[in-house]
Amino acid sequence: MPTAEFYRERAREAQLAADGAILENVRMRHIVARDSWTEMAVKADGVVQAREKREAEQLANAALNLAAATTPQ
Repeated sequence: MPTAEFYRERAREAQLAADGAILENVRMRHIVARDSWTEMAVKADGVVQAREKREAEQLANAALNLAAATTPQ
């Protein structure tokens, strides 16, 4: 799966292409592409953050379960 940095690089490339475009419709096409790439980067960042949060919660739960299992009753 591409990373957020990959998407940001594509957004930078689209911006450069928009800056160099002579025709207005071509410039707008690159701007739309830039915005789409940027949105995908933001979503990819959210996926990474959600995954990290879920993994941290799973580790915390595993630690609690281990502590409960090893505590004499």
